Amino acid sequence: MTVQDDASAARQAVRALDHAVKALTGHFGDSVDARRLKVDAERVAQDVELLCGRELTPPPEPSPGLQVIDDTVYPQEFWMDAEDEGLGGGR
Repeated sequence: MTVQDDASAARQAVRALDHAVKALTGHFGDSVDARRLKVDAERVAQDVELLCGRELTPPPEPSPGLQVIDDTVYPQEFWMDAEDEGLGGGR
């Protein structure tokens, strides 16, 4: 396995540990042992991050409702009847 594969497996194990700790501490409330377990799980997550770096997240997908408008020059006739808002008309 490569370093990236091992780091990915460690991160996945940390997420599984965090999920299990949250479920387990739900049964025991805010006891001293439950708080200590939470802190230990957070420490493991921090240690993996320090050793392997932060997990890279892919950029979010663009929303289907957004349109990309090209920054092209429009013909002068396109703007003939338009006025500059806030600056007043040129007439």
